[in-house]
Amino acid sequence: MRFPETVSSSELVSFEPATGRELWRGGIGDPDAAIERARAALAEWSRLPVANRMELMRRFANEVRRQAEPFAEVIARETGKPMWEARTEVEAVIGKVEISISAYAERTGQKKLNSALSGTAAVRHKPHGVMAVLGPYNFPAHLPNGHIVPALIAGNTVIFKPSEKTPATAEFLVKCFHAAKVPEGVVQLLVGGPDEGKALVGHWLVDGVLFTGSARAGIAINRKLATEPNKIVALEMGGNNPIVMLDTPKIDDAAALIIQSAFTTAGQRCTAARRLIVLDSVYDRILPKLKELTERLIVDEPFADPQPFMGCVIDNQTADLLHESFLALMSRGGQPILHMKRPQEDRPFLTPAIIDTTEMHERPDIELFGPLLQVIRVPDFDAAIAEANNTRYGLSASLLGGGPEDFERFWDNARAGILNWNRPTNGASSAAPFGGVGLSGNHRPAAYYAADYCAYPVCSTEMEQPRASIGVGLSDA
Repeated sequence: MRFPETVSSSELVSFEPATGRELWRGGIGDPDAAIERARAALAEWSRLPVANRMELMRRFANEVRRQAEPFAEVIARETGKPMWEARTEVEAVIGKVEISISAYAERTGQKKLNSALSGTAAVRHKPHGVMAVLGPYNFPAHLPNGHIVPALIAGNTVIFKPSEKTPATAEFLVKCFHAAKVPEGVVQLLVGGPDEGKALVGHWLVDGVLFTGSARAGIAINRKLATEPNKIVALEMGGNNPIVMLDTPKIDDAAALIIQSAFTTAGQRCTAARRLIVLDSVYDRILPKLKELTERLIVDEPFADPQPFMGCVIDNQTADLLHESFLALMSRGGQPILHMKRPQEDRPFLTPAIIDTTEMHERPDIELFGPLLQVIRVPDFDAAIAEANNTRYGLSASLLGGGPEDFERFWDNARAGILNWNRPTNGASSAAPFGGVGLSGNHRPAAYYAADYCAYPVCSTEMEQPRASIGVGLSDA
């Protein structure tokens, strides 16, 4: 049985993907009313001393910490991810506060240059105003929270429009802000689908759009706002990420890193490895290990015992699309190493799949957002780097094996915003910038650098009393 997400034009329903049970039901929000409330709350919130706003964010972190286990349960039930992973997402929500406070102080600090004759030259930062945050379903708390917290610290008000697939998690997150005494007009939840998102993005009283999601939706936002340079737009749009495999004595470790890169969160991470690019000389050593370890991965519902490595994908439609994509790769010359299977026809569980696409003449440059890894054999390192760059995306890339000179060469030539060595493509640090190039982003990296797009610099020259004279160009009195 397939479960629809919307049951009427004025209501949204969220079902647990792992079980099909109804989790949450609520009304569609009104973008105009939300923007009006956010605009009304802006002046008082932005006038509040930044130290006070930071203290409220710390209260929010404490509220999330107090409700960590029920919060993780909601995330696990709504996304289908294992409880262990849902708990790490809650910890990331908590950790984002102190990271954002440090980032704001470092990235947007005040500067003054004093001069007895010229007065004071100063640089300070102002909030943009009303910010629309559009969140994804794969990390429905952590990723939007990475926009919301720095935006609030900077003095903006926020309207959070979550994915229509994860409204329950979004509601829990926003309630934690309100329980911490952040005013309800300062951070609001706008429940809805694409229509509500479009209305929010295009509204003339919205000053900025902070988006995490697909390239298709991000490009649509960018196109919509192309004639509005007054709006700040930060886009994080996923990737077709490569992991390049050179020779290494640590074959078992390399196999584990590849699996972590490709199949964590059922492959539903924007930084997940989609392509394993491996030297011909290493292929026969790594592939048997990779296949053996992948076959041992437990795929199950969030609360299963023993704990699964990964759960299901977000819904049946996504599972159908991924399975069809695997079959399409096979029909075009891909050689399956591990087939993708549907253990339950009516639920979106997928087994992780590996397919060799070396002999395909035209590999699709798309983000297949699930547990599907393509393997591409190459003769040498130059060919590996060329293949890694053979994409319009540019979010994350990793090099496995080799030495420091190899990584330096990889760093110099690979085109991505995140470049790792002997580490997975995913699991980026919140204490570093997070973003990509090409179809992966618009040069507005998030995480530690989110402070950059949440406030804008204003320069001024100042004196306590007016002091000026005109020394040339005056006629005699």
